[in-house]
Amino acid sequence: MPHVTWTKGGEATVTALEGDRISLLSTTPSAPGSRPDGALASGAKLRLKVARCRRQEQRFLLEGRLIDTTRETHAELSVLLKAGG
Repeated sequence: MPHVTWTKGGEATVTALEGDRISLLSTTPSAPGSRPDGALASGAKLRLKVARCRRQEQRFLLEGRLIDTTRETHAELSVLLKAGG
């Protein structure tokens, strides 16, 4: 089950989280420097600045930095990552 639903369409799953650095496998690409936003299943808002976007089979690996993320949202991301789904 995807962790993030993008505002402009598509979804993503968090694959790594270290501090404010995040990696996601997304159904849609996002260019370096872009700032896609979306929401978690709980409704918590998520925004990141993309540093790198690479195609991986049918998805795109987005690597970047979280922007304006609350402690609660960061904690929720950590729980989702540890739970593996």
